[in-house]
Amino acid sequence: MSARRTSRRLADGREIIYFDDTPGAPPREASDTRPLDGRAVAGQIRYDALVGDWVAVAGHRLNRTFLPPKDECPLCPTGTGSVPSEVPETSYDVVVFENRFPSYAPVTDGLAPAAGAPELFRAAPARGRCEVVCFTSNHDATFADLTAERARTVIDAWADRTAELGAMPEVEHVFCFENRGQEIGVTLHHPHGQIYAYPTVPQRTHDLLVRAQKHHERTGRLLGADILAAERECGERIVLSSEHWTAYVPFAARWPVEVHLVPNRDVADLPQLSDAERDDLARVYLDLLRRLDRYYLGADGAPIRMPYIAGWHQAPAKRGREVSRLHLQVMSVLRAPGKLKYLAGSESGVGGWVNDVPPEAIASRLREVAP
Repeated sequence: MSARRTSRRLADGREIIYFDDTPGAPPREASDTRPLDGRAVAGQIRYDALVGDWVAVAGHRLNRTFLPPKDECPLCPTGTGSVPSEVPETSYDVVVFENRFPSYAPVTDGLAPAAGAPELFRAAPARGRCEVVCFTSNHDATFADLTAERARTVIDAWADRTAELGAMPEVEHVFCFENRGQEIGVTLHHPHGQIYAYPTVPQRTHDLLVRAQKHHERTGRLLGADILAAERECGERIVLSSEHWTAYVPFAARWPVEVHLVPNRDVADLPQLSDAERDDLARVYLDLLRRLDRYYLGADGAPIRMPYIAGWHQAPAKRGREVSRLHLQVMSVLRAPGKLKYLAGSESGVGGWVNDVPPEAIASRLREVAP
């Protein structure tokens, strides 16, 4: 049974969407009564001529909420803390709303870039949309604590937003991701992720697309499918597999902990997943996250909760879809208990990655900590 979807508006005009899977969940009719200022307008995207990429400049984000106490959490239901939150309802299952401090926004100030600016200083409004996805109303939970049914609702929300945002004329790519842990840079502890709808195809997505196109031109096959087949044949880096999904550590993993989770069928993006694939994904993804939370042990023998970034790499919204193949990348900067991998001279300076942990060792450890 699919979740009930309800779209409402916050006090400043931003959209909020409830995805309710609890039988008998009340109608979502609460109004946002906060005295909010006008919504943030889009900043700029500026072209970096040295590398051929765009950079968003969003000065208003300097004032975004930073690690508030639990009773002032803006992602908890209103009424559970000391102040009204971003969610007017007193309860929710999964909720998505437009970010109050967006890197990209659908509203601009109407000002065009200065006439006569040098070609090397190209700029444009940062048109797009940034959304927050709250996985649960439980402030102290994590994604790994969800039931399979609730995880499935989150997956449906990702697919819903990918389809709707990707259809917007100004959007070229949709990226669903989660940052977990202060080591990653999280500024809100409540379990949540984000969705960025970009006005350009970001650099890494562009690079993935170029590689996929060249491979397809040369072989007539999908690069992602061939990598999956090669990993399955080798088997050494396979972490887990199911009827519809396979998780493996990539042959050239860059991070001290990195896993790719891919569908066994050729799928371009999240909306193309079948009901059976979504159900299976909910179970497999929870299994993978729970393994990550047992990967490291502290001095007392207790598991250390893994900080990570999990991001869905899917086809751009309007091009390259015929050669793209969906995959989830989960990566962590934690290279040992209490030790972080810093992107220092080689990685940050020239993009020359060095991984101190063999990918085969990562896969072995993740198999070892299976339930």
